[in-house]
Amino acid sequence: MADFDLEALSLTELRKLHKDIAKSISTYEDRQKAEARAKVEAFAKDLGYSLAELMGEDAKPKRAPAPAKYRHPENPALTWSGRGRKPLWFVEALDAGKAAEDMKIG
Repeated sequence: MADFDLEALSLTELRKLHKDIAKSISTYEDRQKAEARAKVEAFAKDLGYSLAELMGEDAKPKRAPAPAKYRHPENPALTWSGRGRKPLWFVEALDAGKAAEDMKIG
């Protein structure tokens, strides 16, 4: 382990060290999880199963994307389902005086 005086470091150096430590912790945890997953997958395979079969991941239904509810007034290729964050084109149209109802599909 490195032996250095933290008190001698500048604020910039301390922030960089903090960022590097956080990144190292994150990558360490990711590596540990990957190793654990590989061990569990190997164990499941030895028993004749896939990990997805044992975890029931195959049985989970896949959600279909939400249908589009709004369309860009000038570019019909741009749509939005009305869920999540508003797209920039939608916000700009609202700021320009358009109403959400004006962009509603059907």
